[in-house]
Amino acid sequence: MKHTTKALIAAMTLCVSASAVASSHREAPSITKTPKVDATDFYMFNSYENNRADYVTIIANYLPLQDAYGGPNYFALDDDALYEIHIDNNGDAVEDITFQFDFTQNLNSIEIDSDGNPSTAKVAIPLSNAGDASVAANVQTSESYDVTMVKGDRRSGSRTDLGNFKKPFDYIGTKSFADYPTYARSFIKPLNLGSCGTGKVFVGQRAESFAIDLGRVFDLINLNPLGARNGGTNILADKNITSIAMEVPKACLVNATGNDPVIGAWTTASVRQATLVNGNPASGISTTAKKGGAWTQVSRLGMPLVNEVVIGLKDKDKFNASEPKDDLAKFAPYVQYPTLPALIETLYGDAGAVAPTNFPRQDLITAFLTGVPTINKPANPKQVPADMLRLNTSTPAVAAANQNDLGVISIIPGQNDGRPSANAKDVAGFPNGRRPGDDVTDIALRVSMGALCHAGLPADVTCVPEDAKAGKGLFTDGALKPATEFDSVFPYLTTPTPGSR
Repeated sequence: MKHTTKALIAAMTLCVSASAVASSHREAPSITKTPKVDATDFYMFNSYENNRADYVTIIANYLPLQDAYGGPNYFALDDDALYEIHIDNNGDAVEDITFQFDFTQNLNSIEIDSDGNPSTAKVAIPLSNAGDASVAANVQTSESYDVTMVKGDRRSGSRTDLGNFKKPFDYIGTKSFADYPTYARSFIKPLNLGSCGTGKVFVGQRAESFAIDLGRVFDLINLNPLGARNGGTNILADKNITSIAMEVPKACLVNATGNDPVIGAWTTASVRQATLVNGNPASGISTTAKKGGAWTQVSRLGMPLVNEVVIGLKDKDKFNASEPKDDLAKFAPYVQYPTLPALIETLYGDAGAVAPTNFPRQDLITAFLTGVPTINKPANPKQVPADMLRLNTSTPAVAAANQNDLGVISIIPGQNDGRPSANAKDVAGFPNGRRPGDDVTDIALRVSMGALCHAGLPADVTCVPEDAKAGKGLFTDGALKPATEFDSVFPYLTTPTPGSR
């Protein structure tokens, strides 16, 4: 192929997939305008904290690419939005349980006598805090949130109020917070879930949990995908995100009437349909607009990389507004006839990157829409294929130090280059749920190039090694953040980067 044609296809690749390897950061045109409701990463795993084997941890990250020094307003979540985590526990791609998070931002205007004259009016300060920010009275704004559990349809099902909780202020810097880790941990609270037990909840700023060499990705995918797994730079290392984290007893999540331990989950954010901008806002916060109408979903995330690697640019907003039960009807061609492998072959065919030939790609249906047989596929024979993160709650958790960051594909001969190499077969990781340390970019690259065709899995995969000549290739983006760089206790994601040190 002529060099100019290669360059053109390389540019096309950016449109289709460059944002893909940035997990779900700014993944669709419309969501870039409303970052407060942009879901960045979604995790669900059997808790590996000591003595928490009966729990599942679920983490939904929002508000991407936070610069730690981004004051004075920092990164409050949208108090006009509804953030949700949905659970499907019978394989029909419809929520059976929804946890809703509804935020409120409050103003504590701090006003001072700046001229020393007690007869003149006090004036509001421009900064977020006046003094030690771990003392609520010294901070100008605060956030609280209501948690509601809904059984059945997210809008019309039976509702249970789980309580009102406070969110820690973002990490302004080390002068405002002498001990931010201790301050933030004080916001981890018990979550009473009634007859099935008590879990935990935490919402707050955390260090960015995803790792990627973004600069090279956007420079025409200027990577070495068949090179060393530690050959890249994690350009997100100093960024923060905001996490909605829950630890829930397994008994609260699985279907009580069946024997299937597999659950599916995804997170969404919704806003009101109408916004009326106020051209003459009053003093206060959130006074510049009035919003009303029905809740309208604008963000959706289950399996990582689907909206980025799989869904075409023209349908990314459509995907964010859709529900899992409609995936096969609306988006099946993107999974069955993916463009990314062909583009990878065009760019890196000389290095051995040959796209699979098994069309339609049933192996990708298995990976993204049904779950892997014998590992995390629901028992329901009438399962509805859909994009969601699936977890087999009966799979024993693996301690952080022993996790293989390549998860399930570590069972495939030739793919055991994860960390640590001694734990060569770790089926407790992605796509059997997703742990913070799982390298989902490398896993997705390898699966898209046919790794499952070499796995010897049951007939659901319907491909063989001859269909995927590059399927044993050790594709990588080169950036790593293994499980040992995260905490081993809830909420697992680590202390955010401070605005100043």
